Amino acid sequence: MIRTFAILALTALVAACTPPTPEDELRDLGAFKLGHNIVVAPNVQMVPGSRPVEPQEWIDLLTNEMGARFSRYDGDQLYHFGMSVEGYFVAPGGVPLVLSPKSVLAVKVTIWDDAADGKLNKKPKTFTVFETTSGESFLLGSGHTRTREEQMKGLARNAVRQIEDWMVEQHQENGWFDPITEPTAAGDVDPTAVAATVGQ
Repeated sequence: MIRTFAILALTALVAACTPPTPEDELRDLGAFKLGHNIVVAPNVQMVPGSRPVEPQEWIDLLTNEMGARFSRYDGDQLYHFGMSVEGYFVAPGGVPLVLSPKSVLAVKVTIWDDAADGKLNKKPKTFTVFETTSGESFLLGSGHTRTREEQMKGLARNAVRQIEDWMVEQHQENGWFDPITEPTAAGDVDPTAVAATVGQ
């Protein structure tokens, strides 16, 4: 995995665009309402050469960013997130125009349906996320133009956007988050059950 991340970080070409924020316009996610929001990082791997990040930093950041975005949905059916941080590369300074690696983050996500007391996706969905680049950071590398915390937040917010895109696609194609006829009781799914099966 580390070798794969290293290759991705060195070769990724990311088009400049506006970074996502939790306040972006909401999408159609049917009856979705955020329940438990569990992030773990028991086996996270750092690509050599990366700026170091403690696992708890990723846990706190991703928990906050997922909550900030998905708590805005006000459906009446509870769904729970289980996320595992798998690996990362937060770009250092490098050599401008010669070696300007791109930051990358990999996470696995499982979504639980509270009413059904089970997973919507039987196998965790893996997301490999790159940082959003500006013209300056594309040329110089974000290690020269952004702090470590700015790089991490950019990766986390891009992860949230990819997860949301996937959820919208599943809602449209497979009926995830469609309304059901009877309301669900809050907290039917034990958060320890979600945490125990993240990444499995």
